[in-house]
Amino acid sequence: MQATIDNRDIRATIRTVPQMRGISRGRQMPDGIVGHAPSFEEVLKRINRVSATNATVLITGETGTGKELVARAIHRRSRRASHAMVSANLAALPHELVASELFGHEPGAFTGAIQRRIGRFEAANASTLFLDEVGELPLGVQVALLRSLQEGEFERIGSSQTTTVDVRVIAATNRNLEEAIEDGLFRRDLFYRLSVFPIHLPPLRERREDIPGLADHFLAKVADHLGREFSGIDAESIDRLIEYSWPGNIRELQNVIEHSAILSDNALLQVPPVLLSTHVIAGSTSSSLSHATESSERRLIEQALEESNGRVFGPTGAATRLGVPSSTLESKIKRLRINKHRYRSSVA
Repeated sequence: MQATIDNRDIRATIRTVPQMRGISRGRQMPDGIVGHAPSFEEVLKRINRVSATNATVLITGETGTGKELVARAIHRRSRRASHAMVSANLAALPHELVASELFGHEPGAFTGAIQRRIGRFEAANASTLFLDEVGELPLGVQVALLRSLQEGEFERIGSSQTTTVDVRVIAATNRNLEEAIEDGLFRRDLFYRLSVFPIHLPPLRERREDIPGLADHFLAKVADHLGREFSGIDAESIDRLIEYSWPGNIRELQNVIEHSAILSDNALLQVPPVLLSTHVIAGSTSSSLSHATESSERRLIEQALEESNGRVFGPTGAATRLGVPSSTLESKIKRLRINKHRYRSSVA
């Protein structure tokens, strides 16, 4: 449901880019985190509270909400900031290579292992390891990760020698890990060990007050990159940005502002309505889903699950295809007793 916000009130806070640069410094944290909406204030408080500790942090939120940005902000405020943060996107790694990437391997440990490889845990010694998309971690590797978190030690693949490290772990996911636990895809003990201090990032549609400031922030960045000057964003464009549903969240907003700036010949930026046309598609699909009969609703959901290989969450998930929140779709799947797992192909 769209938040009830008077666009005129939000628009009244908009100033030209040079003016907003001065104002934004008071609302902007390092790493480009911008926001003052009530739903985002708790995020800022939790970042400040946990940064100086060594607590494991689990950052949750939809794709594009800025989870890695928050992880970097926590690291830069920590006592480990003098060392570079090490990152691993677990969704981008083939399952058979995840253990090697995290813990390293010895020569001959498996076919193609010609020489010793240092894993991400070892590389992050005395620093922070950011595990992005931790919900994609294979079950077999989850046991080793749990041990590393509890004991601060591990063995490289093909080695019986224990390596001890001092690593702070920050994990992130766009999946509902509690549901993954119920589905047998994630260990409950690992979930509790990761979520010592959880931080949930609200989607952009729930912090519409921040859209003008974020748009200005991205416009200032792209202006510097293009070597151009912009006087601001026109009022109609601001209205469109505020009213748009932002399925891709902050990442999509940045893309729209950069795209608009490249197309613009004027100092006052205008956002072409066509760049926000996905809202029309998502909105009509969502409307169709909400007004469908149970049988047609089932067909729509099953088709979306088939096209997304059984995935509900993420940018290619069924929820995104249908233009509805993931939690809403999960509820409908349970109510209709649809087995989403049967749509997962062996190569997905």
